[in-house]
Amino acid sequence: MSRLTLVLVAALGVVGGAFGYSVLNQPKLEMDAAAVRAVVDEALAAREAQAAAVAPVAPVIADIDPAVLNPMIEQFLLSDPKLLQRMSVALEDTLRVEEQSKAQTAIASMHDQIYNGPGQVVVGNPDGDVTLVEFFDYNCGYCRSALPDLATLLAEDPNLKVVLKEFPILSNESIDAARVAVLVGETDADYWAFHEALFSGRGKVDKSVALAAAQEIGLSPVSLEIQMADERVAKSIQSSYQIAQALGITGTPTYIIGNEIIPGAIGIDGLRERIANMRECGETVCS
Repeated sequence: MSRLTLVLVAALGVVGGAFGYSVLNQPKLEMDAAAVRAVVDEALAAREAQAAAVAPVAPVIADIDPAVLNPMIEQFLLSDPKLLQRMSVALEDTLRVEEQSKAQTAIASMHDQIYNGPGQVVVGNPDGDVTLVEFFDYNCGYCRSALPDLATLLAEDPNLKVVLKEFPILSNESIDAARVAVLVGETDADYWAFHEALFSGRGKVDKSVALAAAQEIGLSPVSLEIQMADERVAKSIQSSYQIAQALGITGTPTYIIGNEIIPGAIGIDGLRERIANMRECGETVCS
């Protein structure tokens, strides 16, 4: 057997596996070079075909020229000019639902502190069928302008319960006034008259203004000033801060009705509507 024949037969053995082994063990096999090469080529071709059959096919991704794509997008939007408006409304609705869900969860977790906190000030009907909670600061101009709305609601709705939460966030003077207010709320004096007096005056509301208003309803300003630093007073105000932090309340006035947090002075009609809805369906917005 020629040297070329031996080399080709060896190559066939490597490629063909067991078939090559059987060829090498046949000493009298006589094949010319062309025949051996044909066998080797056939084996290689079969192996390549098998590999190609199992190899993953790469996805064909077309490169789209921005110069072509951008005009297409623009044309699509121009074909329906109200599309962006509908998208904006849908986004607002989605965000509002998400915020309402978060508010409901937070209010549920703080329910007792919000509606039944120890020492909280309640005006109106303590057993009312609807409760309106207000977070306020005596130096808040918006709270001042919203006071007539609350006064009207109390006068016209005998079944409304109002919980007033001292939330002094604007100044140290606001904190001093809130301390006096907490002490006034612990007495049998006319808290609402005190409350109206602080919001109806001019200038900044501070300790002296609050003590003077307390004196007008028959309380001793000296006694109140001595008690202002008591721990129970600080705890009462701290409770409002804790509730506000949990609910994401950052400004005044802020109202809570049912499971809704209402930031800002929304006006008497907005409050009336929500109170009426609470009576009708148990929610501030009835479907």
